[in-house]
Amino acid sequence: MRKRNKTGVKATPEEPKREQRIVCLMSEEEMRIVDRYLEKYKITNKSRWVRETILMFIYKKMDEDYPTLFGEHDMRR
Repeated sequence: MRKRNKTGVKATPEEPKREQRIVCLMSEEEMRIVDRYLEKYKITNKSRWVRETILMFIYKKMDEDYPTLFGEHDMRR
């Protein structure tokens, strides 16, 4: 049986503890856009959504920029 921490959330041993903090400032308009999106898609955990969105963008970009033996032009021939 899993142990629960003081807040009542189940602790998972395979998930690393998040101790690093990132701070981002937004304008009122940007914040309204984000809040509207979260409300529309019923996203309740804003922190998780931001983290997953940022990391997904980074992973996709890294995959696109992965070095190849030939250039894109040469491969399309």
